[in-house]
This record gives sequence, structure tokens and C-alpha cells, in this order.
Amino acid sequence: MPSLKQRWGITSNLQFTIIFIVFAITGSASAMLSKVVCTWVGIMKEDFGFWYTPVRLLLIFPLYQVLLVSIGFIFGQFKFFWAFEKRMLRGMKLGFLLPKEKEEI
Repeated sequence: MPSLKQRWGITSNLQFTIIFIVFAITGSASAMLSKVVCTWVGIMKEDFGFWYTPVRLLLIFPLYQVLLVSIGFIFGQFKFFWAFEKRMLRGMKLGFLLPKEKEEI
């Protein structure tokens, strides 16, 4: 736990606990919302068969990204989750999705 706190730049156990709560809520919420979105769009298991699960997983990914930052904001951890999001997208070579950083002169 201390190495993870150091890696993430966290100093308090309360912040560490809040961050894990946000991860838990976000994971559950994105899974539930992906089912709702699939139903709303008309993507049904009966129609897609085997492909229902991969399509749903593709829906979960962007939902998770948005929810992570949003729920992190609600819990007062926007700065941490925005930085986490940027690192994750760059690590997956999707950094082009991020807004351009303003260069200081």
C-alpha cells in the first residue's frame, strides 16, 4: 500500500480510501449503464449472439472513462482522476483523444 500511495502521489489514507471507492462505484456503474445503453440502442443478445459481449465491452470503455472523471469530481478527486485518465490513455496510445496542452512561453 505505501508504494502505491507513493506512486500515485497520495499522502493520506482517507484519500486512498476515497479513490478506491470511486473505482468501485465507477466499475459497477459503467457495467450497469452499458446494459441500459445497449437496450436503448437496440443491441440485444438475441440479435447479436456471440458479438453481444464484445459490443457491450466496447460500450463500457468510453462510459468508464467519462464516469471515472465525473464520479471522481463528485468525491473531490478530479485532479487525481484527470491525471490518471491522461496517463491511461497515453499508455494505451490513445493520447490523441486528449485536448492539446497549452504551451507556456
